[in-house]
Amino acid sequence: MTSAREEILARIRAARPDGPVPVPRDYRTGPIGVPDRSSPDGALLDLLVDRLVDYRATVRRCGSREVPEALTDLLGEVPTVVVPPGAPAEWLSAYLGRIRRDGDPHPLTVADLDAPGVAVVTGCAVAIAQTGTLLLDAAPDQGRRLLSLVPDHHLCVVRADQVVDGVPEALARLAAPERPITLVSGPSATSDIELNRVEGVHGPRRLDVLVVTG
Repeated sequence: MTSAREEILARIRAARPDGPVPVPRDYRTGPIGVPDRSSPDGALLDLLVDRLVDYRATVRRCGSREVPEALTDLLGEVPTVVVPPGAPAEWLSAYLGRIRRDGDPHPLTVADLDAPGVAVVTGCAVAIAQTGTLLLDAAPDQGRRLLSLVPDHHLCVVRADQVVDGVPEALARLAAPERPITLVSGPSATSDIELNRVEGVHGPRRLDVLVVTG
């Protein structure tokens, strides 16, 4: 007795006696050809911001020394902020509310993360300018997938050197491809049959992105 899977594979092998057909991996990479940009880096940042804003994310740019003040301003009156175990302490050095670090002393529960007035601040692994997508790969400054999927408000810190043009460059940047990857393109949103947009159904209703340029 052979399974349907084995029978199908046997037929494929018989049809291709010379082995599998090689798949070309010469994906297009390199800078985007957008005119009237001052530099490739500036073009990528402008495109990323444009895509994120189009997805209804809030985007702010600042220098590295301005990160604490910028994050505090974006948080506003949020009473509790959750951070991954590897998030830099200086990120929230100006924030006066309650800070909970995941895993200190134990991992936070879904109930902890889903409580009213909770926001999460994470870093990212890489950002794709063409699609306005942030990739989180569970590195120490990003934490478990739960952290960026459950809270209603997600703030993501993106360094300018983490922004790439397209998907091939982004995947090549991942230091540990075996880690679980979360792709974020704006706040969580869905639409019903009448195309009425509803945000926050499958993840954060609010996404703030802080682009650190220097």
